[in-house]
Amino acid sequence: MPTMTGGQLINYPPNTAFITPSSMPPLSRTTPGLPKPPRALWPPLDFTLGALACCGACVFTNPLEVVKTRLQLQGELRERGSYQRHYRGVLQALWVVGRTDGLRGLQKGLTAGLLYQGLMNGVRLGFYSYSEALGLTDVPGGSMVAGALAGALGAFIASPAYLVKTHLQAQTVAAIAVGHQHNHQGVSSAFATIYRREGVIGLWRGVNGAVPRVMVGSAAQLATFSSAKQWVAHVQWFSPGSWLIALTAAMVSGVAVAITMTPFDVISTRLYNQPVDELRRGRLYAGFLDCLVKVCRTEGVLGLYKGMGPVFVRLAPHTVLSMLLWDVMRQKALQHRAA
Repeated sequence: MPTMTGGQLINYPPNTAFITPSSMPPLSRTTPGLPKPPRALWPPLDFTLGALACCGACVFTNPLEVVKTRLQLQGELRERGSYQRHYRGVLQALWVVGRTDGLRGLQKGLTAGLLYQGLMNGVRLGFYSYSEALGLTDVPGGSMVAGALAGALGAFIASPAYLVKTHLQAQTVAAIAVGHQHNHQGVSSAFATIYRREGVIGLWRGVNGAVPRVMVGSAAQLATFSSAKQWVAHVQWFSPGSWLIALTAAMVSGVAVAITMTPFDVISTRLYNQPVDELRRGRLYAGFLDCLVKVCRTEGVLGLYKGMGPVFVRLAPHTVLSMLLWDVMRQKALQHRAA
């Protein structure tokens, strides 16, 4: 991709896109001789751009999501060394899944994953950018709070899609199966089966694990991306407006998300995939705290970091792709409105 010139992207005041003025050195908030662009995009457009960016990233990173789910369910509530390890790392797990389930097995749950990414991130990124436009992220800590609230809202709305995605990605042949096997026939079949068995509330089972997971991940991602992008632009490593500024910031953000979110990700996966009894209660965990205690007690604290490898390998490129695509598309849209 060619390097963009300063006139293409950088001619925006510091309070647009992901720049946070509260954490920048004192700079002029306007550029002499240039018109001030609008502070925010039309909300439906912002929702669409956020959804498209994250769906595009999902297509490339879904195989890592499949592997992550299998590693997190492996040895569930079993002491280390007391179970057979089918998956031993990112590359080996990818090879095992590809060899056993075929290449299509590496894209299990993709449709549900795209639905989840579109809903969750459309709401999350749209809400965050609207918070920026209102100036809520200008106050100390505002960026992190806005990111957490945006993540919680997006996770709640998209929770049924994540539930189905987890079920489908855990499904495989008995020889390499881990965790409970729900044996759905497809996305629509999964939604229908869960609804018939548990009702509407059943579609949101596990949301108590998803909301803190995405709140932590979203706060880390959006706050670190915002700060890193502002810092990289300020030190002038790259030409003004270069896409490499957003790329570097997204790489830093991916590392932060992987470190902070993995324990919440493990708990979320366990809550979503557990079987339910006749009273529609989870057979393994009563909720978030119960899952946390049981995992630590039986698998040790390191059990909360199962799948850390694919979490990082997936989140880093996913964050890079989604945040880069979203940032570039928003800047282009803002340019178009300012023209």
